[in-house]
Amino acid sequence: MAINLQKGQKIDIGLSKMTVGLGWNPNEGTGYEFDLDVSAIMIDANRFVPADEFFVFYNNVDSPDAAVHHTGDDPSGGNSDGGDDESINIDLTKVDSKIQEILFVVTIHEAQPRRQNFGQVRDSYIRIIDDLTGNEVCKYELGEDFSIETAIEFGRLYRRNGQWKFEASGVGYKEDLAFFLSKYFKGQIIK
Repeated sequence: MAINLQKGQKIDIGLSKMTVGLGWNPNEGTGYEFDLDVSAIMIDANRFVPADEFFVFYNNVDSPDAAVHHTGDDPSGGNSDGGDDESINIDLTKVDSKIQEILFVVTIHEAQPRRQNFGQVRDSYIRIIDDLTGNEVCKYELGEDFSIETAIEFGRLYRRNGQWKFEASGVGYKEDLAFFLSKYFKGQIIK
């Protein structure tokens, strides 16, 4: 039985191999297609990405430890009919020991010039599926909380006392993907 998470709720994962899926449906008549992008930001104990390869997104689909794999970009949300539009495969047994957290963020590509925000998106969610059984473990539905935001921190996997847990974050920003890079990465960012 899957758990429907509320904002801020935390659960023990108890899995080693999982898929983190993202789904959404844009409202009709907004002009442009909505290109939502899911990214996984792998963070160390200092709350930084230790190397740029640990920032997994549509242009860097695999982490260097082979623990995180982005399955590909869906530029319109049209790859599914009611299912996940983008997903990330995770094998927690392979996560580099220096990584303490995997943050899942969703951004709207070209949100500013297209005048798009999460208020124009409906039915958006993040969910975790057990890769061994194919069963949904938990799901966090975003709801109607974000009317002007263009980026959402949906949730995070994090280590506590040697165990992995998941928290439904639901934190919105009026920012783009570069914002998260500048927040968590101390290397050179080329735009």
